[in-house]
Amino acid sequence: MREVQQIHITDKNYPEKLKNIYDPPIIIYALGNIEILNYISVAVIGSREPTFYGKKVASEISYNLSKNNVTVISGMAKGIDGEAHIGALKAQGKTIAVLGSGLDCIYPKENEYLFNAIIKNDGVIISEYPLGTKPKPTNFPRRNRIISGLSNGVLVVEAKERSGTLITVDFALEQGKMVYAIPGDINKYNSKGTNNLIKEGAKPVTNVDDILEELKYEFKIQLARHNK
Repeated sequence: MREVQQIHITDKNYPEKLKNIYDPPIIIYALGNIEILNYISVAVIGSREPTFYGKKVASEISYNLSKNNVTVISGMAKGIDGEAHIGALKAQGKTIAVLGSGLDCIYPKENEYLFNAIIKNDGVIISEYPLGTKPKPTNFPRRNRIISGLSNGVLVVEAKERSGTLITVDFALEQGKMVYAIPGDINKYNSKGTNNLIKEGAKPVTNVDDILEELKYEFKIQLARHNK
């Protein structure tokens, strides 16, 4: 296994955005390019049992975000998460995977190819759990605060009415992050969660410009810091 970096909350490499959330992880275990943890980023999340429409949208939006220098964050789970990482990789962009297990316990196993592709393409995989930690069900809701915490906004592609994906949305709202949602077919169960989010105030997204418009200010701040 490649060398795992341990980043303590007091280290200069610790992501600034994570310091500002409630209950930040004291230690992050990381494999890959840790510099991108501070880049402008959007979390792309959704159902583990997506429709063809959901898969296509997640991949396309992530591809276009990457082409516009936005890092894509997700959880490397089956479904929308995997498609988000794939879209970013196709664009040769940067992507971050946040695991609910130790970095030596890849879950799901069928996404091991994604794990390797993310590292190979200058991305990073992180976890708050030490090596050897198995992917227990209780780990995943907790890791969702890191997915939203690292992001500048959270995009929900597909979600059932009572989806675990909405836990990440709750964290995002608590953290003051922008929430976006893809409108869906009103007759599809996978669209009930996203359509409800839009009714409750999430920004509907029909193309990548709907997100990029919101990120203009973040890019201006980043440019100003770079030019200092």
